[in-house]
Amino acid sequence: MPNVNIQITTGATRDQQAELDKEVTDSLVRVLGKKPEHIHIVIQEINEEDWGYSGLLTDTWKQQQQ
Repeated sequence: MPNVNIQITTGATRDQQAELDKEVTDSLVRVLGKKPEHIHIVIQEINEEDWGYSGLLTDTWKQQQQ
């Protein structure tokens, strides 16, 4: 039973999350031969200020890239 955890920064729409779920499920079915009803996917949205990247919080890093 595959369990997939996808972590993204906030902002994805419900449609985008649904597409992620479908695409990951389809890949596991195609590549590993898993049954869709055995696949569990969790999409976690994380605020940019709660995520670090390159030694900085992501919101700070993004501001420096502008």
